[in-house]
Amino acid sequence: MQGKKEFTPQLFYDLSLDRLVPLDNYYRIIQRELSFDFLYQATAKYYGKEGQKSIDPVVFFKILLVGYLNNINSDRALIRYCSNCLDVRLFLGYDLNEDLPWHSTISRTRQLLGEEVFLELFRKVLSLCVQKGMVQGRRQAVDSAFIKYNASMDSLVEKEVLEDASAYVNELEENSEYKVTSTRKKLVEQHHNWKKKNLKRCLPPEKVYKSMRMGKKFGKILK
Repeated sequence: MQGKKEFTPQLFYDLSLDRLVPLDNYYRIIQRELSFDFLYQATAKYYGKEGQKSIDPVVFFKILLVGYLNNINSDRALIRYCSNCLDVRLFLGYDLNEDLPWHSTISRTRQLLGEEVFLELFRKVLSLCVQKGMVQGRRQAVDSAFIKYNASMDSLVEKEVLEDASAYVNELEENSEYKVTSTRKKLVEQHHNWKKKNLKRCLPPEKVYKSMRMGKKFGKILK
């Protein structure tokens, strides 16, 4: 008898993202074999102490790594791809019910770090993948398998991948919907310099609040 599959979506599901991704999945192997924690210290100086939290820098570079391995050179297409892939969601640490960052967040974070710093860190991430035999050739991943170690071949692969990283970053910038012009970049730098110069005498908010409760005027607090 010929079968005919009918699909009726359930309202509730008893499952977990971890159960849906096989143990030998390529992104699971990357997660087990590589540590990206060095990115926190490397990018710390680009973030302030207060205000709204940014995208996790490790998540940011993982997203770019996924884009590189799958030859996706558009931020919008990259976020769409990551949202639709269960193994990538697990790799990034975003559960089924969580929204991934906006595509504009990816573009703005690249601008925050600057081209030179971003490219240096991105190359470091790719270099770690090459050293573990997880990237072979130009924008090609080795799915769930390690390359047999060969010192000369490994160095050639790493050189090719790191050189290609620059081309990939250029493609991202060309396709970016958020581009920072030289004029805008200059204005942003002027604004940061103004804040550094004029606000360095300001007390922390808790001290200002405490002084005001004691009856002091704000003008006297700054003296």
